[in-house]
Amino acid sequence: MKKLLVLAAGPLQVPIIRRAREMGYYVIAADANPRAAGLPLADKAFVVDICSEEKMLHIAQDEQIDGIIHPCTEVAMNVMGYINDKLQLSGIGLETALRVTNKHYMREAFRRGDAPSPQSQLCTDADHAWRIFQSMMEGNAILKPTRNSGSRGVSKVDVGILKEEFYSRYYTALMESRDNSVVIENFIEGPEFSVEAIVWHGISHMITVTDKKTTLAPYFVELGHSQPSVHSDDIQQLLYEATEKGIKALGIDNCAVHSELKIQNGQAYIMEIGARLGGDFITTDLTPLSTGIDIVGAAIRVSMGEAPDLQPKAEGQGVCIRYFTPKPGRLTAIENTHFLKAPYIYDSAIFCQVGDIIPEVRSSLDRSGYVIVTAPTPQLAIERAENIVEEINLTTN
Repeated sequence: MKKLLVLAAGPLQVPIIRRAREMGYYVIAADANPRAAGLPLADKAFVVDICSEEKMLHIAQDEQIDGIIHPCTEVAMNVMGYINDKLQLSGIGLETALRVTNKHYMREAFRRGDAPSPQSQLCTDADHAWRIFQSMMEGNAILKPTRNSGSRGVSKVDVGILKEEFYSRYYTALMESRDNSVVIENFIEGPEFSVEAIVWHGISHMITVTDKKTTLAPYFVELGHSQPSVHSDDIQQLLYEATEKGIKALGIDNCAVHSELKIQNGQAYIMEIGARLGGDFITTDLTPLSTGIDIVGAAIRVSMGEAPDLQPKAEGQGVCIRYFTPKPGRLTAIENTHFLKAPYIYDSAIFCQVGDIIPEVRSSLDRSGYVIVTAPTPQLAIERAENIVEEINLTTN
């Protein structure tokens, strides 16, 4: 049996571990959390710091793995790239891994490769960021940690913001940055999307476009996703073309791709590109439901050096996920959960219980649950999911 090493074994990685075993691979899962949900599902498990290049390389060598995958997250992407280089496995190497996990390196690659993205500057400190904002940014801007995910530390700064508030948001971004640095970028107004793709031997296979819903300024946390896109074929083509340019600029090959973009004034702008399967159930659940394509299986195959199978295996349908985000405060009641038994609900979960303190939603970690809904059309799926979120009462005081 060929051996696949899965970096991380949390809830988002469980479908990948299960699918790889169904496909006949021997699955080795690694996670620092001894209670990680995916560890008991693997053929072999290691409780280990997956961000340690040397520890993970030692395991990979001892186990004589044939491939490695780091799905739905990027905290140890550099480790995956390092192991791919050392063992000459399929997938991105360390140089590419560093480009796709550092927003400054990514923007520089986009600039060199003529891939459309916002104007961006690396900040040396808060004073430097303020000077850039005052003199170089065209209108509103956004502060981002150079390395993190899930909207952690990201916030919009509007023209006219007080200097003290700007500094506060800069330091929030800095504290959330794994690389201890911050970028400031022009804010792009317009709808948000992601493109899910598989790259194999230099050819990008665009699978689908995901429509996104986010909170309002300043944090822009994702509240939901739906597929297939309700936007025109022309808009979707713009997103595919921008993603293709971004993939080439970053040097991505032999892996899944999750590209996040916006459309402003008829122009596509790349927010960022991940060399991985998208999280938030986008690739593990929504994409197979909407396209019939086993994108998880395809990503596993390319990580093992095998050609992906991208033929639909089922009829596509409309699908939507929406997250529960009650008002901040102490949770006093959870009511009307019987609505989660509707026949068109594919999956759901509520993460909190009465007595918990519900925080302000500043990152994806602050969401309180989700519901995934199917329907004959994406429009109906969205309507059903929105109704469910309205009907379920998560009361706080």
